Amino acid sequence: MKISVIKNILEANDRIAQENRTIFDEKGLMVINLMSSPGAGKTCLLEKTVDALKDDLRIGVIEGDVQSSQDAERIAKSGIPVVQINTGGACHLDGNMIRDTFQEFNFDALDLLVVENVGNLVCPAEFKVGEDFKAMILSVTEGDDKPAKYPLMFHESKVLLINKIDLLPYVDCSIEKIREEALKINPHMIMFEISCKTGEGLEAWYAWLKQETKSRRSA
Repeated sequence: MKISVIKNILEANDRIAQENRTIFDEKGLMVINLMSSPGAGKTCLLEKTVDALKDDLRIGVIEGDVQSSQDAERIAKSGIPVVQINTGGACHLDGNMIRDTFQEFNFDALDLLVVENVGNLVCPAEFKVGEDFKAMILSVTEGDDKPAKYPLMFHESKVLLINKIDLLPYVDCSIEKIREEALKINPHMIMFEISCKTGEGLEAWYAWLKQETKSRRSA
């Protein structure tokens, strides 16, 4: 039965993700699962975040894409450890894919590991990888109807970064509506309004992430 198969897949992944999480906990490593639709600005945000925090935090990155290593090559220019995963068609990363990268990292030498998931507002929300929390990016160019259309993504994410706010004068999008609808789904969601183009709002994100990571490391 299809429902049973899907349930079994998710349960098997949850077990592997929990094993990953146990290892991350032993190392005091903060792990973020970063998600968005294609083109929302994940890699750009990640580049800027790494550049801003790499002198204060030891950061590693896992890049997930269907094909190519373009994003990993962009991040590698920052001089931090980065591993590319090509899913070969799969629309998300899973716990087993993440576990296969462990030999490429020295977790004792990291404070923060960011997993940039495949661009998709559906599947990545369903599959845990062992993360401390999920963070999602929504660009204003995508419109303000996305919380209603993709509620699981908003329900599962601790953080929402509303990107490309510099384009608000040119698009039909209400940040107030995004906030209102997102909070209906997830009342505890933390939100940042940002522009990776102009840098607006990024300092607040950097400060929050730095504090969260250092708190996790000292716990």
